[in-house]
Amino acid sequence: MARDLFTRNESGSADDWSAPSFRSLPPAIRFGTCSWKYDDWRGILYPLRGKINHLEQYAARLPTVEVDQWFWSLFAPGQVVLPAPSVVADYAASVPPDFRFTVKAPNSVSLTHHYSLRAHDQLLPNPDFLSSELFSRFLALLQPLGTKLGLVMLQFEYLNRRKMSGLTELLDRLGRFLDATGPGVPIGIELRNPSFLTPEYFDFLRSRGLSHVFCDGYYMPSAAAIYRRQADRLAGPVVLRLMGPDRKAIEEKGNARWDRLLDPRDAQLDEVADMLTDLVKRAVPVYVNVNNHYEGCAPLTIRRLASRLARKE
Repeated sequence: MARDLFTRNESGSADDWSAPSFRSLPPAIRFGTCSWKYDDWRGILYPLRGKINHLEQYAARLPTVEVDQWFWSLFAPGQVVLPAPSVVADYAASVPPDFRFTVKAPNSVSLTHHYSLRAHDQLLPNPDFLSSELFSRFLALLQPLGTKLGLVMLQFEYLNRRKMSGLTELLDRLGRFLDATGPGVPIGIELRNPSFLTPEYFDFLRSRGLSHVFCDGYYMPSAAAIYRRQADRLAGPVVLRLMGPDRKAIEEKGNARWDRLLDPRDAQLDEVADMLTDLVKRAVPVYVNVNNHYEGCAPLTIRRLASRLARKE
């Protein structure tokens, strides 16, 4: 089912706020943002005045959101923090049945090492790296989400030779992790080693029924460029995370406000629109998770990207 998007509200009235800008966008594409707790989005996604139930009002206008908060789980050796059941239940109750969460798994599962608290250059092995037991505990806590849990993402950091010998070792360890975990929720893999994005890697994902998570930003190659090389090897659904190249610079430019465009990326959005159009033709479902750091205001970036897609229909 296609979902209406939002318009910018200048007057603050409920009628203006709820009026849609776009209709009948491809239902295979779910647009969302990375988190939803921004009062800066008043007049863009939320009413200008009055009390906000952020997630409930967000879910009335967008069909998916990325949950980042449970990723930050490994604070010290032996101190792993997992989701509170009451928070998971509240999230589940705040969204309609067709809403989908894409959730980043705890970094306690995806970090190979952590740094010594006394000597920051000393790497200490993380005993929970790719632990099927810890991952299963995490999934059990997400059960209240039910079918609203669209996909769980394993985000790996840049793996230098001190942490991982190479792609072959990573795929071997991933394979053993998946064998021990067994079938369950859809899983997406995000790598931060550009050299690992090879046919071998994408063939592994396909053989295991895993999704690739494209990270468009930081030091990674553009998602569109990777997609053009590997499109035939992709297994769906796909996640596209629009993150932006420089978090610190855009935070300083906007003085940590997220209510306007700060760094319009028109050429990049044109490439992303072409990528999404091709994914639709291939009948590959896709989650598009937009970060404020991409252009300065994630909902406005979604509106700009959706406008490009509408023109291609």
